[in-house]
Amino acid sequence: MDFYEAVRTRRSIRSYTEKPVPKEAIDRALSAALLAPNSSNLQTWGFYWVKTPEKKKKLVEACLSQRAARTAQELIVVTAEPKRWKQNRARMIEELDRAQAPKFMYPYYQKLIPFTYGFQFLAPLKWLILNGVGLFRPMTRRPWSFRDREEISIKSAALACENFMLAIAAEGFGTCPMEGFDECRVKGLLGLGFSDRVVMVISVGEPEASNGIWGAQIRFDSKNFIQEC
Repeated sequence: MDFYEAVRTRRSIRSYTEKPVPKEAIDRALSAALLAPNSSNLQTWGFYWVKTPEKKKKLVEACLSQRAARTAQELIVVTAEPKRWKQNRARMIEELDRAQAPKFMYPYYQKLIPFTYGFQFLAPLKWLILNGVGLFRPMTRRPWSFRDREEISIKSAALACENFMLAIAAEGFGTCPMEGFDECRVKGLLGLGFSDRVVMVISVGEPEASNGIWGAQIRFDSKNFIQEC
């Protein structure tokens, strides 16, 4: 499918048929998700393809038993996992070594990332330093806190979600990004940690012809949002 056609035809599907989604289609879409841009290439995300019947039943219940979850052939939980920064930082340095990367790339991962992502007990001091320097020259002011680190991770995971959904559209199937769920129950079901966040649960399947889509797509005039400065 043409890229713009995939963007135009992607809709939030509320009801699916019983047609199975080929495993290969999900695999390709997950691979596309992992190619999404992300902050500092730290890839602080997780993708949980819930397949066992018992877990899937509990996940549907955690999604408030809404039809988009109940009728889905497949369910993918996408998470933001800020704590991954440390192990993935080490992996990045290994990859830089393997690629014989230019030396100027190393300080970013060896010094700046540990300062911004770590040392959370020094958060107020980091805020003072970053904003103090910002008084005299343009300066990245974040992350300096747990909340900032979490926000960055959520942004990266959301970009991956869009890649996944567009890839599924290109495969000829539909998705619904669900935010209506009990996050505590979903985290418990998947064994996630305290600092992990569930960004969305994505249902996948063939759209049901009668009520898979709730009406025509509504978008407001672009003049409300796009400005040339």
